[in-house]
Amino acid sequence: MSGEDNLLRLVEADEPDENNYHLQDQVGFILRKAHQRHVAIFASHIADLTPPQFAALAKLYDIGETSQNQLGTLIAMDAATVKGVIDRLKARGLVELSKHEVDKRRLLVNLTPEGREAIERLIPLARTITEETLAPLTAKESATFLRLLAKLA
Repeated sequence: MSGEDNLLRLVEADEPDENNYHLQDQVGFILRKAHQRHVAIFASHIADLTPPQFAALAKLYDIGETSQNQLGTLIAMDAATVKGVIDRLKARGLVELSKHEVDKRRLLVNLTPEGREAIERLIPLARTITEETLAPLTAKESATFLRLLAKLA
């Protein structure tokens, strides 16, 4: 077999075969495996919070007091999920709830001093988690990956 024939076989192997379906080549499967890897790395550094709990604390640290619904929107959680996250953080003394002065139905969420101290301690760990998650990639690949992933989100 000539070098040209080998090259043609390699090119054809990269083209999708409509008659074959390989789970390991599917975007959902690959994303799930990457997510599982990231969550394992997260848990090895931050064992006492879940990623959604961390996200809530980090966003509150960024923006300050906000409504529970707005917080959910900002961290990509539905109302029921963010309520559970906030309830667990409140039980741990990391956030506090208050009623909006005008709209009494609106719950406002804010960090407690303990919550602020916790997130300030955890942010450097979160940076390490990101670095470890992206470690198999070069800096340029990481930037490209994050840019492309953001287009999917």
